[in-house]
Amino acid sequence: MQPAERDLSSLLRSEELAQRIAKLVHRLASELAQRGRKTVKLMNFCGTHEWTTVHYGIRSLMPPTVELVAGPGCPVCITPSYCVENAIELALDGVTVYTFGDAYKLPAVRRVRGARSLAEAKAQGGNVKVVYSFLDAVKHARASGRESVFLAIGFETTAPSYALSLSRGDVPSNLKLLTALRLTPPAARHAILATIERGLEPVSGIIAPGHVSTIVGAEPWDRLAKELKLPAVVSGFEPVDLLVSISILLEMILGGVSGARIEYTRLVTWNGNALAKKLIGEVFETVDSHWRGLGLIAASGLELGGPYKAYDAYDAYGLKKVEEREDSLSGCKCPEVIMGLAKPIECPLFMKVCTPSKPYGPCMVSSEGTCAIWARFGGGGLADKVAATLELGG
Repeated sequence: MQPAERDLSSLLRSEELAQRIAKLVHRLASELAQRGRKTVKLMNFCGTHEWTTVHYGIRSLMPPTVELVAGPGCPVCITPSYCVENAIELALDGVTVYTFGDAYKLPAVRRVRGARSLAEAKAQGGNVKVVYSFLDAVKHARASGRESVFLAIGFETTAPSYALSLSRGDVPSNLKLLTALRLTPPAARHAILATIERGLEPVSGIIAPGHVSTIVGAEPWDRLAKELKLPAVVSGFEPVDLLVSISILLEMILGGVSGARIEYTRLVTWNGNALAKKLIGEVFETVDSHWRGLGLIAASGLELGGPYKAYDAYDAYGLKKVEEREDSLSGCKCPEVIMGLAKPIECPLFMKVCTPSKPYGPCMVSSEGTCAIWARFGGGGLADKVAATLELGG
């Protein structure tokens, strides 16, 4: 890390700066309350934002009228059960299945030949290999020459890595992709509308994902926010980033402003990465897709198209996709947690039947899963210090 990067990192975790911004958040919330706005619900979409929120205790810095809720921002959590079930079936049939580590223990709704996850399939003799990148899988599949499948989970952030390798002709013909790539703005829209449909307190603003927005830009969030008549802020991931983004949202609410703003200006532009978007458009087609816990969402997924269809594992192996909305695991509240309708501690299985070492539901598997984050982290020293200062009027 260069000196300038160290200085920026220190600034974005500065207790003094956090104190100043937290005071601003309290003042803005007070102004909203004086105007009759008693509650403000802000939804973060990205799992990394939830990690920062919990790890640094950002919720403890909020005034009582500001609620921070997690949205469907974990790609592992929302991967349909049928993707895992198909991968298990292939692994037990001798096909080499490559997966990222955070999907290795992802539980399926239904057991396949006694296995509910790729970890259990491997324990039964299935051919499963954990890799750190798609490129690792490409190299290994080329060297082995075996029938192979990569479980391609992710949002817009990971799609370019697949598209680039495929467009260059680097992927060997013996490696197919079992795609579970999803697009984030449609899911954010779905989750926000779900709160309205259920008669719950509506979302007042969106903390949009910084990683995704380095690819797609802020413009899709601007369109979504204007459609829903809400403010949105594309945020970075340090605690000061989040506090600044929250203050911007409150200012926008006070001003009656909808649309998107960029807080994460050091990496995000309005239109995003033109080359990455071009590659995605050449290799993939946008389709209606299933999200675990959310159901079918229009134009929310990516599937291989054109000449790249030859790499589609669904076609190559005659795999099926479940068309109806999947049932969640018995007693598991992951669907509600994913949509910001429930907190992990409201699930009767949380830290009892379902733990990080033995996950029962999908939200406890990945480091970006809301339940896993809540299970692993408490308030955090920075937030404790800032909260104490606020209470003392410092």
